[in-house]
Amino acid sequence: MKYLLLGYTPARDWDAATADAPTPEALAAFAAYRELERELLQSGELVSSEGLGHPAVSTTVRRGEKGVVATDGPFVELKEVLASFAVIDVSNHERAVEIASRIVEALGEPVEIRSIMGADFAA
Repeated sequence: MKYLLLGYTPARDWDAATADAPTPEALAAFAAYRELERELLQSGELVSSEGLGHPAVSTTVRRGEKGVVATDGPFVELKEVLASFAVIDVSNHERAVEIASRIVEALGEPVEIRSIMGADFAA
C-alpha cells in the first residue's frame, strides 16, 4: 500500500532570506533524515522524497468568477507550511506510522500520512 507523507514546517521558522543558510541543528536533522532515506531505499519502501520550494515563490491555481486564475505567492496566513513529501510503499498503515514517527524524531516537525488511491479506486 502506498502512502504520501507530508512534512510541515512552522511558517515563522521558514524565512526565505535565510533558507540557504541552515543552522547546525537543521543540518544535523537533515543528516538523520538522509540516513533514514538510505535505509528505506534499501528496504524498497521509499518510492520518492523531495523538499519543496519556499511558499513565497509558489503559484496557486483556482477557479474564480472569471474562470481559472493562476496567482503568484502565498495568500493564506498559515501557522505551518508544506515543506516536503515522501511516497512510501509499505505493507500496512502501522508501518507508515512507524516511518512517519522516525521522520518526526529526525526533523522535529509534524508529518501527515495520506493513503494513495490505487487503480482500483472507483468514484
